Amino acid sequence: MNVLVELGIAVAGLVLAIVLVFLNLWRAILFLFPGSVRVEPEAPADQMDLPLELGPMATQLQALGFVPLGSHEEKPRLQRATRSYDWAHPGERVFATLHLGQDDSPRLYLLTPVAPHGFVITAGYRRPAIELPGVYRSGSLEDASPERLLRAHLRRLEGFTPTGNYTWEGRVEAGRSWYQGLGRKEIRRQNLQGLLWTVMALAIVASAFLGRRVS
Repeated sequence: MNVLVELGIAVAGLVLAIVLVFLNLWRAILFLFPGSVRVEPEAPADQMDLPLELGPMATQLQALGFVPLGSHEEKPRLQRATRSYDWAHPGERVFATLHLGQDDSPRLYLLTPVAPHGFVITAGYRRPAIELPGVYRSGSLEDASPERLLRAHLRRLEGFTPTGNYTWEGRVEAGRSWYQGLGRKEIRRQNLQGLLWTVMALAIVASAFLGRRVS
C-alpha cells in the first residue's frame, strides 16, 4: 500500500510539474529572449476589424485629432499573436494603441519615440513606473479618459525630444525597437515569476527521472 501511495504522489507531482512547464515556458523564453517577440503589420486603417468593445475609445481618439493607422500583431514564442489597433496624432507626435486586456476590457496606451533611441509611454491601466533620465519614461494613469491621458502624456514629454515617423510603418517599427531595446527590462520584470516556475517544474521532472534511474 505504501508503495502505491508513494507512486501516486510521484505521478501527481510529475503531472503538476508538466502543467507548470506548459503554462510558464513561454514566459521563461520571453524573460530570456525579450527581443524574440515578432511585431508584424496586420491590416491598414480601412481594413481594421475593430472589436465593438474598443469602439467608444476609438471615437474619443478621433475627436482628439488622432487618425487611424492600422492594426499590428505581437507574437511571443509558443503563444498566439495579440492584436493591437493604432492611431497617431502627428501634430502632437503621439501614437495611440488600443487592445483588449485578458478580461476583454478596453485598454489604451500612448507612445512617443524620443531622441536618440528612447520612449515615453503612458497607459490608461496599471503599468510599472520606470524612469531612465533623458531616455525612457513609462507609467500609467489608471482608468483615465483618452483626453486626460493625452494631457498627462504631453506633460510627461517635457524634457524629451520627440522623433519618429507617425505612419503605420513607423508605429510597427517603434514596437520592434521597444522589444529589442529599452522594453527588455520591463518584459523581464513582468515574466520573472514565469521563469522561476519553469525552473522549479523542470527540476521536479529531472529529479523524478533521475530518482527512477538511481532506484
